[in-house]
Amino acid sequence: MGKPTGFIEYLREMPLDRSPKERVKDWNEFHHHLDEKSLRNQAARCMDCGVPFCHTGKLINGGAAGCPVNNLIPEWNDLVYRGLWREALDRLHKTNNFPEFTGRVCPAPCEGSCVLGINNPPVTIKNIENTIIERGFEEGWVVAEPPAKRTGKKVAVVGSGPAGLAAAAQLNRAGHEVTVLERADRPGGLLMYGIPNMKLAKEEVVMRRIRLLEEEGVHFRCNANVADVDAAKKLRQEFDAVVLCTGSTQPRDLPVEGRNLAGVHFAMDYLTDATQAVLGKGPKNAKIHAKGLDVVVIGGGDTGTDCVGSAMRQGCRTLTQFEILSKPPAERADDNPWPEWPRVYKMDYGQEEAAAKFGSDPRTYLTTVKKLVGDEQGRVKEIVTVEVHWEKNGQGQFFPVERPGTEKTQPAQLVLLAMGFTGPEVALPASLGVELDARKNVKAEHDQYATSVEGVFAAGDCRRGQSLVVWAIHEGRGAARECDRFLMGRTDLP
Repeated sequence: MGKPTGFIEYLREMPLDRSPKERVKDWNEFHHHLDEKSLRNQAARCMDCGVPFCHTGKLINGGAAGCPVNNLIPEWNDLVYRGLWREALDRLHKTNNFPEFTGRVCPAPCEGSCVLGINNPPVTIKNIENTIIERGFEEGWVVAEPPAKRTGKKVAVVGSGPAGLAAAAQLNRAGHEVTVLERADRPGGLLMYGIPNMKLAKEEVVMRRIRLLEEEGVHFRCNANVADVDAAKKLRQEFDAVVLCTGSTQPRDLPVEGRNLAGVHFAMDYLTDATQAVLGKGPKNAKIHAKGLDVVVIGGGDTGTDCVGSAMRQGCRTLTQFEILSKPPAERADDNPWPEWPRVYKMDYGQEEAAAKFGSDPRTYLTTVKKLVGDEQGRVKEIVTVEVHWEKNGQGQFFPVERPGTEKTQPAQLVLLAMGFTGPEVALPASLGVELDARKNVKAEHDQYATSVEGVFAAGDCRRGQSLVVWAIHEGRGAARECDRFLMGRTDLP
């Protein structure tokens, strides 16, 4: 796999990003690219490790270990090392419908499980993956491939995020007539409005793939809200099967005094508004704007980082990010061994940008919000926080305990809640009559994806809860396979 001695000869090398101070001036993607020789050297670092963990796709201690779509990573690394880019693209597309998405936004659990990563920096798998697919587009190798024949079966996919697009692509490949229903004004779901443009370009990347799916025969209906009983009934009448890929869109709220003050917003509302402005009348015309404001982001994770990066581009005056958890260690802890996802400290792009402008990482750990204080007009003006530590209860569960005397007050005119999601919106499942599980997700077994209603399937975050884009693609492909089996009595889909 690659050059037998490559991991000894070559150090890990990543392409440089545009400087943080420069890239916050626009909403464009900020990654540069390595030249072909350097990329092939990076692929050469892939070891002949015997038992590769990078493509296992397992959950270990609640985190992904290896690639959830089981990308054939050692194979396409070897092909890139040998300069066989077209063949590498073919291997990549065998398991992943959208490597241009995962190559940009996936946190790369494959690299966390790379065997070389036990005692050296891992192979640059994510960067190589993205380069393969972009080379494919540049060379004209990625073209529409409509099915040779149609089955006469009609399938509705509700939701056009990564799970919905993957399900639609696979079902269309099987010859079914697929219609994707999206309630927003543009297709793409999370890919369109949940991830900012500088991280995932909308026209150049997301719409490029959607146009390709349309050429292959997939139909898209936007502004299509089918949640009420009558619309759900029509859905069942019009289509032979339905695949629910609506995501986990119920945000976790902050039940504190002052929550309803103007200027306090859920992160996804803020990110959606910012992207709509970028794609529409321009970034300056966003309805929720950070220019000249003291911004506080509550919560970490990718969504919190995206809020930080967006506020930086809008010209915030100051920026603070609060996390209730402790600061991760610089290296793997003893209870976080390889091949688990490495829970270590790092600064993502948003924190890098804030640090470049304000002098330090904007995150404050082990801190929670006590209350929000408003002005005479009912707008938030201050936030009161308190430090916490974690203790165990009688059932062995950890819970936060406030530290007396650590309350602090700071100015805040824009507060963004990025504390994750509690589950899918339940109106459509209720209208269809499908059962929910104990966590209020749509009930459907993994690898089966069939709900309690015959002919209705579920995949992605609405089934498994908030997760990664790569897991959504995995589930969308799996739901398509089982939906095809239901429609035809057999399936050739992987």
